Amino acid sequence: MPRYFLMPFALVAFVFAMPGAEAQKKLDLVESVLNDPAAPVGGNPKGDITIVAFLDYNCPYCRRATPELDKFIASDGHVKVIYKDWPILAPSSIVAAKVAIAANYQGKYQAAHDALMAIKLRPATLPAIKAAVQSAGIDIVQLDKDLAAHNADIGALLQRNIAEADALHLQGTPVFLVGPYLIAGGLDEAGFRKAVGRARAAK
Repeated sequence: MPRYFLMPFALVAFVFAMPGAEAQKKLDLVESVLNDPAAPVGGNPKGDITIVAFLDYNCPYCRRATPELDKFIASDGHVKVIYKDWPILAPSSIVAAKVAIAANYQGKYQAAHDALMAIKLRPATLPAIKAAVQSAGIDIVQLDKDLAAHNADIGALLQRNIAEADALHLQGTPVFLVGPYLIAGGLDEAGFRKAVGRARAAK
């Protein structure tokens, strides 16, 4: 069952009551999680609630939650999603995360993300990863070029995601930050709707 916790972000209103160094560290974490310009964004970029999703492409719970999140986002229309690729389960998790982020340079992160989450093998193999993105309509030639040209930037983004997960003391995937709440564990469409409703009520 998913576990709900108050997010560290809920304490931002009180951050200036903290010692200076601690307050700045908290603000830096909030800024990194919510406003990393390289992080892929889905849903409505101007939504009233933000979901931050820490996911691994080899995580079975992430794979089940992804289409449920997609359905909820499509039906709600007012939620922004920030994707945090957090490859911790297998070497192919890193490959898949890099491929998904590289697809963002084509404007096709979401297509790559959904295709990679739909892979049945666990852990995913390199042929399965390639077949998945090809089936999603990703230009493979351009993808390879972007992987090479932006390798350092992609690696840096993944390192920031890992650092954020460590700072938040996350224990594994999936984790969803929904407004002021941290939810550890998978959700179905109804679960996302309930969590977002709770976050809206808390605003």
